[in-house]
Amino acid sequence: MHLLFVADPLASFKIYKDTTFAMMREAQRRGHTLATCEPKDMRWQTGEKVTATAQRIRLTGDATDWYTAEPAEREQLCDFDAIVMRKDPPFDSEFFYSTHLLEQAEREGAHVFNKPRALRDHPEKLAILEFAQFSGPTLVTRSAADIKRFHAEHKDIILKPLDGMGGMGIFRVKEDGLNLGSITETLNKDGAQSVMVQKFLPEISLGDKRVLVIGGKPVPFSLARIPQGSEVRGNLAAGGLGVAQPLSERDREIGEALGPVLAARGLLLAGVDVIGDYVTEINVTSPTCFQEIFDQTGFDVAAMFVDALEAALKN
Repeated sequence: MHLLFVADPLASFKIYKDTTFAMMREAQRRGHTLATCEPKDMRWQTGEKVTATAQRIRLTGDATDWYTAEPAEREQLCDFDAIVMRKDPPFDSEFFYSTHLLEQAEREGAHVFNKPRALRDHPEKLAILEFAQFSGPTLVTRSAADIKRFHAEHKDIILKPLDGMGGMGIFRVKEDGLNLGSITETLNKDGAQSVMVQKFLPEISLGDKRVLVIGGKPVPFSLARIPQGSEVRGNLAAGGLGVAQPLSERDREIGEALGPVLAARGLLLAGVDVIGDYVTEINVTSPTCFQEIFDQTGFDVAAMFVDALEAALKN
């Protein structure tokens, strides 16, 4: 197979932990060929199919000079056997426009994973609304009064922007309500933007678990991202410690319930975030943690992903 990875610049990869790199390495090991581009490299013009200025690359196995690249050429997206969309958040306007270009490429015969429409239909914070049976008390609103009432009911709450990533912009307000008004004004822009508010889950001290679901099936290990020091956020980007561990019964129940639903919509890979027994987010843009799980448990998540990718292309 000839695979195109739509991703961030290769120079930004930290290959010792990068999930996209792990996917590429496993694909190349199986004899598949690799190409990469950034979203900005895609183009559509009347009378043409969607194209991208793409680099064909080969991984070298060297930790520093880790790939070689041929000169970039403009290629039709539908000529690739599969396109793997791995652009990191934020899901901004340009990401949104990229999904439309990729969806046009699908109409022209391309196979894109995760499916562009599914990326648009599953914003990572709001995707939990559909699965409320697995979620803790949650509020989505622009209203400062609603947030104040939610705090009065639950006493200890988490507030976060809907477009945040890596733990960015997350606040905890305890029973004393200290700075609740100021935090609300900061996040909702005086009522102009929606905010997600959730009851604080003390189980965060045991980790914010990333349960990966591939081809509708949960990976048997999660990565618990454990907050360090006085930090309330477990995100690795915020300094959390990643500890791989077998799925609990509840983790598996969640993964097995959500997995087939998400897979049927074209989400080959999803990262379900679980604190205690509750789903807090469903990540679909570029879920990570493949290498951390492999390094600590020996379970080859990248191999499971490429298995699923190959199977999807046969169907």
